[in-house]
Formats: sequence, C-alpha cells, structure tokens
Amino acid sequence: MARVTVEDCIEKIPNRFELVMMASRRAREIGSGAAITVERENDKKTVISLREIAEETISTDALKEDMIASYQRYLPQDAEEDEIDLMDGEKEWGDKESATTAASGIYSDEESSDETSSEGKNSSSLGDIAGI
Repeated sequence: MARVTVEDCIEKIPNRFELVMMASRRAREIGSGAAITVERENDKKTVISLREIAEETISTDALKEDMIASYQRYLPQDAEEDEIDLMDGEKEWGDKESATTAASGIYSDEESSDETSSEGKNSSSLGDIAGI
C-alpha cells in the first residue's frame, strides 16, 4: 500500500472521529517507543498508525480499550480495597471520642446541666473531649 487514505481505514473503523482518535493514540504510542508492526518506508508516525489500522496488524479493539481507559477519571476499585485499614491505636481513639461525645452531649440536642455554663454553652475542655 503506497498511500494510506482515510477511506482505506473507514472500512475497518466506520466512525471517522473514532478513527482519528485511535490513529492519533497509536501515533503517540509509536512516538514513545512502541514496536511498529509494518515497514517504516520513511513515513511519519501518523501514516504508520493509519497503515497499521488499514492492514489490521494491530488490534483495534485493544487500542480502543486503551484509549477509553486513558480518558477515564474514575477507575473502579476492587471490593477488597473498600475496607479502610485503621492504624495502631486509631480504633481506641475513635472509641474514646465517641464515648466522650455521647457523655458530654456535644452533638445531641440535650445539654447536661452539670457541664454547661451560665450562658448555656458547653464548657468542657479539649482534654475532656479527647479523653485525657
């Protein structure tokens, strides 16, 4: 194939926009050192990528999946990674904090009468909240 035109590649990938995106993706891969599956023949990277698509020497499905993955912002996580591992002492800290918070009534609508000042605000110190 002496010259590659878009019409030669349209038979393989019917959507012109998708063809251009995939050819440019492949040209970038070639530019970054990927192996070429056709003879170079003193062609530029874009022409080489179009020739590879037209001659079907590369998998267009794999190229499309790589292209889609590169534009994704969210990659699904495995179910194993959903659990949060606590550091040493973090569980105990959470237990102390929740017990202190429940006892002092900081986040509840009820205020305990012995820990409020005359203005009605909570007068417990940070040390009391932290359980120190």
